[in-house]
Formats: sequence, C-alpha cells, structure tokens
Amino acid sequence: HPSYHHRTSIQQLELLQRKAALIVPAFETLHYRLTFPKSKAELLSMLDMGSLYTFRYHVWPKGHAPTDYAKWRTATVPYRVAWQPDFEPYVVVRRDCPKYDQRFVGFGWNKVSHIMELDAQEYELLVLPNAFMIHMPHAPSFDISKFRLSAGYRGCLQTLREEFHQDLSRRYGAAALKYLTADRSL
Repeated sequence: HPSYHHRTSIQQLELLQRKAALIVPAFETLHYRLTFPKSKAELLSMLDMGSLYTFRYHVWPKGHAPTDYAKWRTATVPYRVAWQPDFEPYVVVRRDCPKYDQRFVGFGWNKVSHIMELDAQEYELLVLPNAFMIHMPHAPSFDISKFRLSAGYRGCLQTLREEFHQDLSRRYGAAALKYLTADRSL
C-alpha cells in the first residue's frame, strides 16, 4: 500500500524530526481515464511514451521546475532543492508547520506563499525519490475563471501579494529580501 510505504520510508529517514517539507513530484495526464502506475519505473515509461507530463508543463512550468524532474528520474534518496520564484510543489509537512495564509483563498498564490514562508523559516525542501502524484483533468474552477476574466480580481491578488511581502520583511528581516526582488523582476 503506497501510503504505508511512504510512512515507513519517512520514519526510517527520520525526516520528520528535521525541519523539512517533503516534496511529492507531481505529474498530470490529459486523459480522463488512466491506469495509475504501480511503480516509479512504470510512471517513467508512461512519461516517455507521452501519456503523462510533468505537472503544468504546458502552462506554468515555473511552478514545479525546481523539483528537478531530470534528477528525480534516477534519484534513490531524498535530495534537497532550492526555493525559486513561483515554486508551488505539493508537500508533506508536520502539523506544527506554518499555516497557509488565509488571505489567499480562491485562485492564486496559496501554495506559492506557503512555500515561501517555509523557506523563510529555513525548512529544507526535500524531494522524495519514490513518491509521485498524478493530477487528473477536471473542469476549471469558478475562481480561475474569475481570475482570468476580472481585472479587479487580479488587482486584489496583486495587493495581497504586496501585503504578504511586507509581512515577510517584518517577520524575517533581510532574509526576506530575496522574495521581494524575485517578485519585482517578474
């Protein structure tokens, strides 16, 4: 059973005693029906055949590029990756980690801001070598439609991002500057 397997490997590595965010590499399919791969080897062959892609490869590669899928293909132990702008991986963290910022409801910036805060608190970002998840196609959410259609919605999100950056600067001082400069250059 996969969840049992991940639990034991996480316990063996004592990853949860460390201040770590465990990254589960994300993939996606454009097919509504998919036989879920039973192993990493099976997933890699599906990737090579083109029935799977790395998550959001077509629309938003920045969101998951730092996971370093090329390294993941051959990884047998967890490896550390560095934070980069717009990184929004799916993570497993201890319950006592920083909570999601509740300003970011709906579409946009909830995972990005969370990872930023974990990084600011010096969490290690560790990619799990044998874990993976697959995003299945579904109808667009109501909120992404609002984001795409409404300049007001996008404007509000921008204001909240700026507020969030100011809060990070207040809480983490000079260490938070990298987030601000990264965002300015976008």
